[in-house]
Amino acid sequence: MGSTFMGLEASKRGLTTQQSALYTTGHNISNANTVGFSRQRVNMQTSLPYPGMGLNAAKVPGFIGTGVEAQSVQRIRDQFIDRQFRQESNKLGYWETKSNAISQMEDILSEPSDFGLNTSLDQFWKSLQDLSTNPENAGARKVVVQRGIAVAESFNYINKQLTDIQGNLKNEIRVSTNDVNSILKQIASINEQIQQIEPNGYMPNDLYDTRDTLLDELTTYFPIELEYSKSGGNALAIAEGTVKVSIKTNSGLVEVVNGKDAVTLKADGLNNDNSFEPFTQFTVEGKGNIKGGTISYSDLDKSKGKLLATIDSYGYTDKSVTTGFYPEMLKNLDDMAAAFAKKFNEIHGGGTDLNGDVGKDFFVSKTGSPISISASTISVDSIFESEPSLLAASSSTGKEEGNGANALLLSKMKFDPLTIGSATNTTVQSFYQSIIGKLGVDGEQANRLAYNSATIKLTVENNRASVSSVSLDEEMTNMITFQQAYNASARMITVIDETLDKIINGMGRVGL
Repeated sequence: MGSTFMGLEASKRGLTTQQSALYTTGHNISNANTVGFSRQRVNMQTSLPYPGMGLNAAKVPGFIGTGVEAQSVQRIRDQFIDRQFRQESNKLGYWETKSNAISQMEDILSEPSDFGLNTSLDQFWKSLQDLSTNPENAGARKVVVQRGIAVAESFNYINKQLTDIQGNLKNEIRVSTNDVNSILKQIASINEQIQQIEPNGYMPNDLYDTRDTLLDELTTYFPIELEYSKSGGNALAIAEGTVKVSIKTNSGLVEVVNGKDAVTLKADGLNNDNSFEPFTQFTVEGKGNIKGGTISYSDLDKSKGKLLATIDSYGYTDKSVTTGFYPEMLKNLDDMAAAFAKKFNEIHGGGTDLNGDVGKDFFVSKTGSPISISASTISVDSIFESEPSLLAASSSTGKEEGNGANALLLSKMKFDPLTIGSATNTTVQSFYQSIIGKLGVDGEQANRLAYNSATIKLTVENNRASVSSVSLDEEMTNMITFQQAYNASARMITVIDETLDKIINGMGRVGL
C-alpha cells in the first residue's frame, strides 16, 4: 500500500514543474524582441512510479504514477535551417558588398550624364571644330584651352575619387579582419563557459543563442564549417557542447576556433597609410592546439563572403599578378589619358601657332615628365592659358592666321584609331564607352545576384523564425495551460489535505 502522503508529493511535483514551465514562458515573452533569441520549452517527464524495482519491492496491482518532473529546458532550433541561413548570408555578403563598391564607382563616373568625362571630351572636340573655322579668333582659342583643362580635370577628379574609395576599401578590409578576430575570440570564450556549465547537467540555452548569433555574423565574412564536441561529466544528451569553427577554402579547412582557443587573422600587405598595397594573403597566427598558417587569395572560395568582395574590389596580388576591380578601372583611365595626350600632342606638334612656330605639347604631366602622363597627372600646359595664340591651329609652315587645318585634324582625332592598353584599333571615346558598358553589366549582375540572395535569405529567415522565434499568441496559450495545471495541482493538495484531516482529526475511537 502506498504512503498516505503520496498524493501530496505527486501534487507538489506538479506545482513545481508547472511553475518552471510558467517561468520559462515568462522568459520567452520577455525576450520576444531579443535578437538571436530562440524560444525555450520545459521538457516534462513522469517521475519514477511506485513501487520501485527489486525483489523486496511492495507487491501492488501495478505501477502507480508519482507525478511529473522537469527533465530539461531546451531551446527550439533546427540546425538544417541554420545551415541554409548561413549559406545564403555568405552569398549575400559577397554580392551586396560588391554591388555597393560598383555603385560608388558608377556615382563617380556619372555616365551617361551632362557632367561626365564623355561630355567633356565632346565639348573639347566641338571647341576645336569651332577653332578650325575661326583660327584667328582669340575667344575661340581660349575656349579650346578651357575645354582642354576641363578634360584634364575630369581625368584628375575621377582618379582622385576612385583612389579615395580604394583607400576606404583598404581600411574596410582591416576593420573587417579585426571584426572577425573579435568574433572568433567571443566564440572561444563562450565555448569555455559552456565547457564549465554542461558537465553539471545544465543547458546553457542563452549562451547557445549568443554563440549562434556570432556564427551568423561570422558567416557573412567567410564560408565556415562547424563541428560540435560533446562535453563530459553529467552533460545532458541534448547538450550541444563546444564548437570547432573552420574557414572553408579551396585547399581545405582552416581551423580558427577550437574549444577555448581562437586564432588571430592578419591581412598581409595592408599598412595604415593611404597608399595602394595589394592584398596578398591572410596570416593565421595559431594559439593553443590550433596551428598557424596562411590563406592566400586563390584559397578563398569564389563569390562567398563580404571580405572576399572587398578584396576583389580593392585589389590583390595572386600568382604575381596584381588586379582587382578598382585597380583595373584606374589602369584603364591611366592608359586612356596617356594615349589621348600622346596622340593629341603628336597632331598638335605637326601644326603651327599664330607666330608660325611649331606647336608645343598641349597636354603635359604635373610631374614635369612627358612619359608619366596618367589620369592623375594629366594637365594643360599653363602657358596656353596666358597665351592661347600658341595653339597650333594652322597646318602652314609660316604665319597664316586663317589656316585652321590642324585644328580640324585635332577635332577629327575623335575618330582616330588608337592603341590603349591591350585594346587596339579603338578611339578614345569608344574605349571609354566600352569600360563604362562593362561597368554597367557588372553592376547589373551584382545587383541582380544581391537581390536574389536577399530574397532567398529572407525566405530561409522566415522559416527559421517560424521554428525558433517567440510567438506571443502561442506563449499566452501556454501560459494559460500551465496556470490551469498549476491550479489543478494546488486543488489536488487541498483535496488530499481534507482527506488527511478526516483521518487525523475526524476519526473517533470506537466504543468511547
